[in-house]
Amino acid sequence: MKKNISVPTVSTKYACTGRSTKANDMGMRTMQERAYQKRGEQYLLIKSPPASGKSRALMFIALDKLHNQGLKKAIIVVPEKTIGASFSDELLSKFGFWADWRVVPKWNLCNAPGGDNGGKVDAVKSFLEGDDKVLVCTHATFRFAVDKFGIEVFDNCLLAIDEFHHVSDNDDNKLGSHLKRLMERDKVHVVTMTGSYFRGDAEPVLAAQDEARFETVTYTYYEQLNGYQYLKQLDMGYYFYTGSYTDEILNVLNSEEKTILHIPNVNSRESTKDKIKEVEHILNELGTWQGTDAETGFQLVKLPNGKILRIADLVDDDVKRAKVLESLRDPSQKENRDHVDIIIALGMAKEGFDWIWCEHALTVGYRSSLTEIIQIIGRATRDAKGKTRARFTNLISEPDASQAAVTDAVNDTLKAISASLLMEQVLAPRFNFVPKNSDSGPMPGFDYGEGGYDSNKSNIGFNDQTGQFQIEIKGLVEPQTKEAKRICQEDLNEVIASFVQDKSAIERGLFDTEMVPEELTQVKMGKIIRDKYPDLSEEDQESVRQHAIAALTLTQKAKEIINTDPTLASKNTALIDGIRKFAMDVRDLEIDLIDRINPFGEAYAILSKTMNEESLKQVAIIIAGKKTNITIEEARELAKRAKRFKDERGRLPSLTSQDPWEKRMAEGVAALQRYAANKKNE
Repeated sequence: MKKNISVPTVSTKYACTGRSTKANDMGMRTMQERAYQKRGEQYLLIKSPPASGKSRALMFIALDKLHNQGLKKAIIVVPEKTIGASFSDELLSKFGFWADWRVVPKWNLCNAPGGDNGGKVDAVKSFLEGDDKVLVCTHATFRFAVDKFGIEVFDNCLLAIDEFHHVSDNDDNKLGSHLKRLMERDKVHVVTMTGSYFRGDAEPVLAAQDEARFETVTYTYYEQLNGYQYLKQLDMGYYFYTGSYTDEILNVLNSEEKTILHIPNVNSRESTKDKIKEVEHILNELGTWQGTDAETGFQLVKLPNGKILRIADLVDDDVKRAKVLESLRDPSQKENRDHVDIIIALGMAKEGFDWIWCEHALTVGYRSSLTEIIQIIGRATRDAKGKTRARFTNLISEPDASQAAVTDAVNDTLKAISASLLMEQVLAPRFNFVPKNSDSGPMPGFDYGEGGYDSNKSNIGFNDQTGQFQIEIKGLVEPQTKEAKRICQEDLNEVIASFVQDKSAIERGLFDTEMVPEELTQVKMGKIIRDKYPDLSEEDQESVRQHAIAALTLTQKAKEIINTDPTLASKNTALIDGIRKFAMDVRDLEIDLIDRINPFGEAYAILSKTMNEESLKQVAIIIAGKKTNITIEEARELAKRAKRFKDERGRLPSLTSQDPWEKRMAEGVAALQRYAANKKNE
């Protein structure tokens, strides 16, 4: 067996307060209680991580709507059949609630035989015409039912959509189109739930005007993980390999860790095109095959030290897989750590899959969706007795100049870094940015570090009860409208997701040595904000831009300080202390200072430790070859920035300036003049 090697990782440590696992006198944990307080809202969006109890939160809310708010039916819609089990009967009164959750077996259509169409669609109509109150079905069954019966039949019903990121505002997304029509009719209540309110294709989940109608309940990953009883640390790392991944897998697969291994899709570059042989090779690399357990269907592999590993193979899609899945779902084994050791999957064991003992989510090849990455990582972030550390490792094929697919490899590398940047942001505490002025003062409940609040400088406070920062920034533009304030409070991660998925932004941020940071922080991010929120005023767009870039940049600067300061690296409060140290080092936080920092700088530092020098050069060469002149959109944005420059300084930016950002603004003005002249001459 190969020796396990060290994989460069980004680590996030947590305090283990136990707060997120404690229930109130009605049996509600923190997130569930927060959601229940908003139970009277007609449209409710719950943003909460895996294992935080979204399913049960929905039960509490649905029961209140059925018993106290006059709704006649509750329809729970899930993306796949396996998730339907999350909404089975629950004796909620046992823990203090005033009613129990019951689903008549015939109305949990996820358990019914057959496909999503046909008889299941007719069953939806029968349910609506009958006396029973709760139905569970798949997204697909619900879509077919709306197609067949229209939207009117759902009047006075609660529609609860689980894994809401499957919806998008694109007209081709039928579930999204149906939801829009139902909201236009305005005779249903809607509760939506998701752990990641963004999509891998960067499509908006909801149109801005529809999203504004939802009341949002946000429970962050930081609150969830910080409030666990056992899990103290989450690591995320990338391992670049050459050749076949099956020859390198044992470098990062530790047989002592409970692991979910996702092998690559057969159509991907990383695949050998024979998924069955890949699994066989991995089993042989681990040890000596001892046969199949007759009761569970698990593969038995004997390690060199004599230990027998129990491995669930979900890749082989013959009849044996049904037995393996049934064994993994056996409720009597949920608390048994030794039930299974490794799960090998391809398209399964992601969304909604619950194995609390998973310590390592090991994924081969880049996954095309940032949401999918978050779902995979969520498999390892369950709290379980004795489980103090969890990790995610992504094996990625290293770019090789001798291969024809080198450009594809570079693209996968950039996408992997994008996912890493977003996950770091998702896992961070919430940021609340406020302008620093003469009226600024301390906020109740916030700790401002040694010496407390100082009215003569920009302060950073942290509330360990809510997992929220309060950060004062000079020159910060405040949001003026209710919608802009909502975006700054609730949607910064969605804005950052759009930014890190912008291919040209991450290419330039990582590898263009001539790039001026303001081109990313002001021009690129500015365009993303305008495209995403076109109805906001220019001032509100600028406010959202500043808040989003400040959140991303401060997280990256804190990570940089943690990685270079060994006294911080081992502390649970490392991120908090890192941000404070950065603020102290610069004396005062100003938005101009933040705009001058490349938010991808620390990502490049991690990348350079992970890839060999030759591959890194190869990536840089490919990126350099894609440099383009200033587009007309960039020229317009640079010209706007130049106008602000003139308003502040009384002169236009100069092409001969020694300041690279001033020079770039001047180049933008010149480019816009050329575009205008060319159009005039046409």
